Amino acid sequence: MTAPMPPFPLEHALALAAALWLALAIDCWLGEPAARWHPVVWMGQYLGWIGMRIAPPVAKVKPRDLSLFSIGALAWCVGAMCVGVVAAGVQAAMVQWLPAWVLALAMALALKPLFAWRMLRAEVLAVEAALAVSLDAGRAQLARLVSRDVSVLSEREVRESAIESLAENLNDSLVAPLFWFVLLGLPGAAVYRFANTADAMWGYRGERNGRDWNWFGKWAARADDLLSWPPARLTALLLALAAWRWPRGVAGEARRTPSPNSGWPMAAMALLLGVRLAKPGIYALNAEGRPADAADTQRAARWGGRAVLATAACASLAIFFAATDWA
Repeated sequence: MTAPMPPFPLEHALALAAALWLALAIDCWLGEPAARWHPVVWMGQYLGWIGMRIAPPVAKVKPRDLSLFSIGALAWCVGAMCVGVVAAGVQAAMVQWLPAWVLALAMALALKPLFAWRMLRAEVLAVEAALAVSLDAGRAQLARLVSRDVSVLSEREVRESAIESLAENLNDSLVAPLFWFVLLGLPGAAVYRFANTADAMWGYRGERNGRDWNWFGKWAARADDLLSWPPARLTALLLALAAWRWPRGVAGEARRTPSPNSGWPMAAMALLLGVRLAKPGIYALNAEGRPADAADTQRAARWGGRAVLATAACASLAIFFAATDWA
């Protein structure tokens, strides 16, 4: 996080750093805003509306469909442009018209919906609490977090999936949005959240909900890969800072996953905990590690919280030093 958003006077930069910490406090105290006021929900509604009208039914899939790829790319670009323009307009108005202390609060309220730590932590710990009741309860709770079929997962596999989800989404839901906020301000965070949501809804290989997403969602998947590349590796470093040791071999383990990015935080978490994390039939991270237990889920959540604080500290310093250099 070394190249911050377009330069502001020092007082505005300090207000933006304060906004980041205020946004984290709002997340801690209040969690997510109601769905009707949530910009990421609005993004999802647009993506869902477009996707279900354009992605073809499985019976009509072509082996190579460049026109569908182009339509998907255009729909993504239109959505991303709208999100970026609105966010840029909101930011410009706040910076121009608001005094620094009001700017900090207003920017915090605008930034908060673009990341989510409290909800992620609560959902992962809820899986562990549900496992203490029964395996079926654990599976049902995990289904809120992941898109895979959970009906055949063992207790160990349910726990592994929850810890993986915490590590992966620590990047997607927090580190990456704040990374792009530092680089490009509110538009950067907003466009990243659009890209990540588009990947989650369109970026499938093959069939989902009766439609084939391979060509229509290819642009969305590649755009998310590109935007997530730096922060995913940063997330692995932040987890190492949280655990206060480096996960040796993390790069090799990360390459075992199909994704160019999600393997980094997941592999770091597996190595730091000393446990095996796997997706049956796809990959196994730290395959020689011990089975994860309930204490590992708690430890993963604790390290995630420390990584959140480290992210905010690094982001604040980057904003401050950039403003100092500019001044």
